[in-house]
Amino acid sequence: MRLYALGDTAWMVELPGLDDVVRRHAALTASRERGEADGVQDLVPAERTVLVRFDPRRISPAAVREWVVGTPPEDYAVRAEAEIELPVRYDGEDLDDVGRLTGLGRKGVVRAHSGTPWTVAFVGFAPGFGYLVGGDERLRVPRLPSPRIRVPAGAVALAGHYSAVYPRVSPGGWRLIGHTDADVWDLDADPPALLRPGVRVRFTPVDDR
Repeated sequence: MRLYALGDTAWMVELPGLDDVVRRHAALTASRERGEADGVQDLVPAERTVLVRFDPRRISPAAVREWVVGTPPEDYAVRAEAEIELPVRYDGEDLDDVGRLTGLGRKGVVRAHSGTPWTVAFVGFAPGFGYLVGGDERLRVPRLPSPRIRVPAGAVALAGHYSAVYPRVSPGGWRLIGHTDADVWDLDADPPALLRPGVRVRFTPVDDR
């Protein structure tokens, strides 16, 4: 773990890998909720880093650094900020290809994707686009060779070891396995993002027959 000062109001915490980020973010979030870091304003995880923003009028940079270093990682599979269920119609145009690439077949992909809970590791690419980890390892597939110009809102997708739900219409190179009618980004909601770091997600198959 390495820490880099960003002015006098933030530390950038660099970690070896994504699992370290998720576990460290879970631990820091829990500690902050217990009131152990008064003055820390925000924790922003990414794939290899956690940004720690703080108010220097309430807590010194040295105290924040000591807090980050002294807080042991936490098992994010045990602690989750919240758990939600997302109904999914597994009708994505790449579902058959994912079944072929993984050797699971169409039905096997559905069982694997919905049979294991996922956790939002971080948010990026677009507002409300959560990168979900912790699912079935057999579902690791490469991105498309060429991204699509238009991916519909609500599309459920896979790429690498991540799953995601596209919050709005946008380009995208992930493999589409289904879609959900759930609104994962709503500016009128508080908070607007349904999929926030630490949230656990269970995908539930919907059968329209």
